[in-house]
Amino acid sequence: MKRRRVIIADSSQNLLEGIRGLLETIFDSVIMVADLDSLLDAATKIQADLAVLDISLGSKQCADAVRTIKEVSPDMKVLVMSMHDESTALEKAVSSGADGFVLKRSAAEHLIPAVEKILQGGTFYSTIQGN
Repeated sequence: MKRRRVIIADSSQNLLEGIRGLLETIFDSVIMVADLDSLLDAATKIQADLAVLDISLGSKQCADAVRTIKEVSPDMKVLVMSMHDESTALEKAVSSGADGFVLKRSAAEHLIPAVEKILQGGTFYSTIQGN
């Protein structure tokens, strides 16, 4: 059964298109934005089930963005993605209150299972080197 809406935010158009292709299989509507201001605006106006965002999006800290999303839309789940395969990236996502973390290089394999688990009330965190 498809869910209603997901918002994806990344400054890379190619990555947005790839993620959209994956998420269209489980969501009725995929909203793409390219910057933090647009993400926060969409989170405020759109009753989405999930926001998927790049940890490096915009000048604000990831933690601030996740907290803001959770404040303006408390029921929205948040999945953080990163190209950084290091424990500090994972720690930022966890400490921000994100419901999950996926490495971009493993998105093709892990994104859908992560989304499914998060939307069922769980969490999903990609394995980081050395962890």
